[in-house]
Amino acid sequence: MKRLMLVCAFILGAVVVQAQDESRLGIGIRGGVNFSTFGGGDIQDDDYSNRTGFSTGLYATVPLLPFLAVEPGVFYSVRGTQNNDFANSRAILGYVDVPVLARLYLGDSFNLFAGPQVSFLQSSRFEGDLFGSTVGFDTDAVRESDFGAVVGIGFNPAKGLNVQGSYNYGMQPVFKNSNIDVYNRGFTISVGYTF
Repeated sequence: MKRLMLVCAFILGAVVVQAQDESRLGIGIRGGVNFSTFGGGDIQDDDYSNRTGFSTGLYATVPLLPFLAVEPGVFYSVRGTQNNDFANSRAILGYVDVPVLARLYLGDSFNLFAGPQVSFLQSSRFEGDLFGSTVGFDTDAVRESDFGAVVGIGFNPAKGLNVQGSYNYGMQPVFKNSNIDVYNRGFTISVGYTF
């Protein structure tokens, strides 16, 4: 583990030294809204609907070329799903997301991005509405980590300010000790500022 951290620090340091376009080099904050649900082979189209959550965190933009940058980040994100049943049941999942995105700039204002994301479960709760009251319980049935891909488009309306929309495609089943084909999926719309 120490070797991996040392290698990552060395690579990041080398990338910073080699940065071609320092105008895009920076650290930023970003926050937004998630529209998440479950997807996969064991999900019927009418089983679940989007659950609204939030995402907030920090990122670093490190230019590699004038038109390309790498962007690692750390975010707290609330995801889950809403079940279309009599109890309006829902899963509320809190993760720490660690994406590493490649950002391709299409001029000064627009960019496309994609990359892997590892997520670490912080909380998992199931809730429902019964007889006018909300009942819920914490669960340990959800995997402690998730792996997926993030793709999206960004817009920079002014220096430092950025707005983006992204799609999170989970590739690891949500539930542990289960053969159920269910994954985290969802959209995020966010606003950020790079210092």
